[in-house]
Amino acid sequence: MRANLGFFFLSSSVNLASIRSCVPRATVRFTPLLLQRHPSFLLYKVITTSVHNSLFSKLHSPARIGITLAVSASASSMAASFKPEQARVPPAIQLPTPPVTKFKIGLCQLSVTADKERNIAHARTAIEEAAEKGAKLIVLPEIWNSPYSNDSFPIYAEDIDAGTEASPSTAMLSEVARLLKVTIIGGSIPERSGDKLYNTCCVFDSEGKLKAKHRKIHLFDIDIPGKITFMESKTLTAGQTPTVVDTEVGRIGIGICYDIRFQELATLYASRGVHLICYPGAFNMTTGPLHWELLQRARAVDNQLFVATCSPARDAGAGYVAWGHSTLVGPFGEILATTEHDEAIIISEIDYSQIELRRTNLPLEKQRRGDLYQLVDVQRLNSQ
Repeated sequence: MRANLGFFFLSSSVNLASIRSCVPRATVRFTPLLLQRHPSFLLYKVITTSVHNSLFSKLHSPARIGITLAVSASASSMAASFKPEQARVPPAIQLPTPPVTKFKIGLCQLSVTADKERNIAHARTAIEEAAEKGAKLIVLPEIWNSPYSNDSFPIYAEDIDAGTEASPSTAMLSEVARLLKVTIIGGSIPERSGDKLYNTCCVFDSEGKLKAKHRKIHLFDIDIPGKITFMESKTLTAGQTPTVVDTEVGRIGIGICYDIRFQELATLYASRGVHLICYPGAFNMTTGPLHWELLQRARAVDNQLFVATCSPARDAGAGYVAWGHSTLVGPFGEILATTEHDEAIIISEIDYSQIELRRTNLPLEKQRRGDLYQLVDVQRLNSQ
């Protein structure tokens, strides 16, 4: 047993010499503090760190109970002083019971061309294939109906709120979700809203209803000399709202590509009780090999939940070349399923019981230091 500096009540009948004899190395010393007295107890301070299990086997039961209770009380007191519940403002929402514990997810890594009608038909075929293989949640890539370029975004953009004729891409997603009775995380498409363009992900339930719309919060503006330069902000506007949606397969947080680099967003989602974060994304040939898997595993293991990503397939002749490697990561940071860079449909099982298991193994939520740091969910705080 490991005991850090703390106070312990020992029965006055316990012989300290016998306690020391239990520990062959001089690892435990007791100093009477005489700060508190009780008819049947004396207070002692442990001023070293190790108490061997053999000690307890040689103590009388009342003494063992006294030590055990004292250790427990000391640990509880220390945990309380750390104020873990205050590490999230407002306090974290308890993980909700999901509608299902196990289900299959389908990640559709699609090739994308300049032919929008072809892209829509191709995505539909992939969704149908994933559903045939048993997937109840199907995820598409980032910008699956358009080439990924600032020149293309205004041309391929759709007014999602204006209805089916103005948005054939989301009309297809709604229809196929309803027909196949699946939940769809619709990757992302360029969205036109008034005079602004967004990189937008739509979520549809099994009735074909639009459940949520996530506009990419962090725009992809990078400059790596000699490697890649891209400025989404030249054409796109950043979204203003984190997106959490309750679906028939659990509570899901949505991010798009560059959003995955910001751990604060993932932590915010975890504090809102999500089981899974989905990131449609199109990392490139510079950052993909170094960061794509790393970031997915980091977001999953830091927050002890599932992370799913879906990339376009690689087209070496495109103006923007995607890394590919769509992946599902478990709450222990383990890769559950992945692929290379070609077109693929990944089918894998998600078992939400693994979240509770890993959070029991590593009870991070109870160990955070709210006395030292806090994550503030501004949107939730302002709504109270």
